[in-house]
Amino acid sequence: MMVSFFDQFASPSYLGVPLIAIAIALPWVLYPTPSSRWINNRLITIQGWFINRFTNQLMLPLNVEGHKWALLLASLMIFLITTNMLGLLPYTFTPTTQLSLNMGFAVPLWLATVIIGMRNQPTVALGHLLPEGTPIPLIPVLIIIETISLFIRPLALGVRLTANLTAGHLLIQLIATAVFVLLPMMPTVAILTAAVLFLLTLLEVAVAMIQAYVFVLLLSLYLQENV
Repeated sequence: MMVSFFDQFASPSYLGVPLIAIAIALPWVLYPTPSSRWINNRLITIQGWFINRFTNQLMLPLNVEGHKWALLLASLMIFLITTNMLGLLPYTFTPTTQLSLNMGFAVPLWLATVIIGMRNQPTVALGHLLPEGTPIPLIPVLIIIETISLFIRPLALGVRLTANLTAGHLLIQLIATAVFVLLPMMPTVAILTAAVLFLLTLLEVAVAMIQAYVFVLLLSLYLQENV
């Protein structure tokens, strides 16, 4: 029974060809292409308003050098939100439940922020490893601890996103299974359980959006430290 619960996280394939590439490319097809007209339809207007508001909020604490990342971070945010939301639909696959994909996003972007800091301001970047006013006997220990925490950052980014989405999908499947099992025996309890399932689904929609925002927000904070 436990194996069937985790089968939903296995990458689907057709004739031996993994379909995860289609699942990754599909979100971009759903968004309309902005036009050069002065008057657009409502969907393009809402899309542009959301992207502008998010980009302004994300770039607010960054200096001019960090604004070069606006397009990358906004695109990543849209991709993660769309992928997470599509994964809540029945008979779909969520690529962001795969730790390898999330680490593929987290490690290069985190490494890019570290390289930028070491290239532009190496003294400040290395100064983050040793807080000011540290007692001399604690200096070696703190340097080791801060170095470990620095290298744990991309792992925390990937694991946080994977764990939250995986836990939500498992809870939805467990409660949905309980509804089907209880419906013939105890209809009243099954209806109450279905109400809980509906509330949990709404919660998972919020989690899908919040986790995408947290992923990009933490990347912008790492960037802020190095620019």
